[in-house]
Amino acid sequence: MYYLHTRDDMVRIPPDRLNEDIEKVTMELAHQAFEGRMGPDQKLVVLITKLELTGDSRVVHGDGAVYQPVRMDMLLFDIKVQEVVEGVVDQITEYGAFVRFGPLDGLLHVSQVQDDHINTDVGNQRLIGKETKRELRVGDKVRARIVTISINEISPRESKIGLTMRQPGLGKHEWIAEDQNKAAAGGE
Repeated sequence: MYYLHTRDDMVRIPPDRLNEDIEKVTMELAHQAFEGRMGPDQKLVVLITKLELTGDSRVVHGDGAVYQPVRMDMLLFDIKVQEVVEGVVDQITEYGAFVRFGPLDGLLHVSQVQDDHINTDVGNQRLIGKETKRELRVGDKVRARIVTISINEISPRESKIGLTMRQPGLGKHEWIAEDQNKAAAGGE
């Protein structure tokens, strides 16, 4: 999920910022340019932890800005299909629950919550199993598996990530504990 990575890149410093402290300006502009965006390796840049100026700045003909080569240490976030994630339910809708894991949200469609018909109660922000009576509410901690990923490179927070909890070992933390206790007691 989270990775530390070192990357060499360029930071564009506009002409009106050239009279400021070059290291501070470069770090500020690097935060604006890279954090919260997808890198060329398709991983989300969460945070730049360290920045070092490497080499001489360059000027491009027709652009008054200076391009400063840098080496950055950064924290990246990456997800893969079939990966199991821990998250918190942060919204309930007619069609499912949105689960926040790391800096992203995934959709847990009502058909993927549990092996039971689900009734939605959007007014009270909960999903309820018809037979099991198990409830999923905003703030519940869950374990889910990623089943689909469609990354929006321009705005990663708008990415479409599909989740499921319909396998053993997945679900709301309390449900997992209940199922383990039943299995240990020899009952199904």
